[in-house]
Amino acid sequence: MTDLERYALDVLDGRVLACEKIKQVYEKILHDMKNPKRWHFDEDRASRPIKFIEQFCKQSTGKAGAALLLEPYQKAMLQAAYGFVDDEELRRYQEVLNIIARKNGKTTLLAAINLYMLVADKEGAPECYQIATARDQAMKGFTECCNMVRQSAAIGKHVRKRQSDLYCDVNMGYVKALASNTNSLDGLNAHCVVIDELAAIKNRDIYDLMKQSMAARRQPMLWCITTNGFVRDSIYDSQYDYATGVLNGTIKDDRFLPIIYELDEREEWTKPSAWIKANPGLGPVKGVEKLEGYVEKAKSDDTFLPTVLVKDFNLKENSEAAWLSWDELANDEPIPEDLRLRYGIGGMDAADSIDLNAAKMIGMRQGDPKIYVYQMYWIPQSKLDQMKNRKHPDDAPYDIWAARGLLRVEPGNKVNKRVFLDWFMEMRDEKDIFPLYIGYDPWHIDDSLLSQFKQEFGEKALVPVRQGTATLSAPMKDLKADFGAHNIVYGKNPIDRWCLANTYVKTDINGNIQPNKGNSATKRIDGTAALLDAYVVLRDNRDEYLSLA
Repeated sequence: MTDLERYALDVLDGRVLACEKIKQVYEKILHDMKNPKRWHFDEDRASRPIKFIEQFCKQSTGKAGAALLLEPYQKAMLQAAYGFVDDEELRRYQEVLNIIARKNGKTTLLAAINLYMLVADKEGAPECYQIATARDQAMKGFTECCNMVRQSAAIGKHVRKRQSDLYCDVNMGYVKALASNTNSLDGLNAHCVVIDELAAIKNRDIYDLMKQSMAARRQPMLWCITTNGFVRDSIYDSQYDYATGVLNGTIKDDRFLPIIYELDEREEWTKPSAWIKANPGLGPVKGVEKLEGYVEKAKSDDTFLPTVLVKDFNLKENSEAAWLSWDELANDEPIPEDLRLRYGIGGMDAADSIDLNAAKMIGMRQGDPKIYVYQMYWIPQSKLDQMKNRKHPDDAPYDIWAARGLLRVEPGNKVNKRVFLDWFMEMRDEKDIFPLYIGYDPWHIDDSLLSQFKQEFGEKALVPVRQGTATLSAPMKDLKADFGAHNIVYGKNPIDRWCLANTYVKTDINGNIQPNKGNSATKRIDGTAALLDAYVVLRDNRDEYLSLA
């Protein structure tokens, strides 16, 4: 019996406690082993990376120089990834997504895999890359490879450190560290790409470029091993959703292998027996006492809890000190097709004409506690141009949102605030939703535009919403409660979700709150600000609005 079969049967028979996604993938793998079609399982090919790693790779930390002995969950994953081949002996899987909690041996295993792909995968001139968002992060994995070479006399005979890479003189291949801010990502011919901590990558360009760089290879391999992170609606979330679709059968991709360790339910974080679901190396690799200490601290420290949930149990949260938890803001309910709103309450945030601008129209139905949200965003063309040339620190996917019609791009380097008036007129004329009131920050709307709004919608239509705790604190707390009850339905709009996830809370000495974007210069909360302006006005005029709804 192979290591793969042994571990898979232990998982499916309950001898090893595992989450649902691990059960799904190993049930599928066992089925494919017993029912070969295009690909069959080759035990010799499956065992090669394990034999290489355990025989030649040494630990560089802890027990330095000791043999690197793999755990059952690691052997099973490697045999699954490398064991399925076609009649020409070419591998089935070309991409592995392994989501696993921190301190379960990720970086060490990735370094060993990169060396195997360099030295022993029988590929001519293999280009192997260690990828991260910043070069110092990419160098961590690369340094681990270098240390393994130094520890192993056998590997050291054929692999030497050059100025910027590890070079193998037997096959003229190399391992090199690259970062997303590197100018030389185009024109690569990658055989192996290792991305450590995919969840830290905000812009998916580097993932897409590296995946495309493997197109000319016979049997390339892309390895992404990561914990969850705090960057939402990112490449990590996209890959997680893709993996879920592959496991559920809604997406067909025979080249993609998802190995996802996570808690099934949020409540399991306080149950020690369930911790192994996200931490398969608990005990031999990751210290039990350390994790117990983290959990105990998180029970009494709300600011530390999101870190433990995300990094130790792979649960989704958006930020260590965010206004809304991910469970609160992640409402996937669509806007009902039969929704007919005669009146709405508007809100707009025009804080900076050279950056993201947002407008909202919210409304309710009689006897329905939900608040339905329509939205639109604008940015200037110059901002997209700067991002394409990598000259702007903001890395949100504005171009993708624009292509989907979720955001409008205005020519030039500024957004003319007239777009707000045009959009509310569009909502009135095309969707037949009349803005009863529109909340706005008076600091950012000039008298000329204010006059045009009044001419179009009436003298009392625009309601100033002063920004500060006196005006925003109580409505912001009420809005959080509505999000917690999933009463805010915004049609899964990703820009809304991004802005909500970016929103922090600034609290004064009396416990009053107002929105804040934390210390980041690139995070945007304009969508939250526009929603809050509308919500303040709805809250103050709820009875009047519902009498007309």
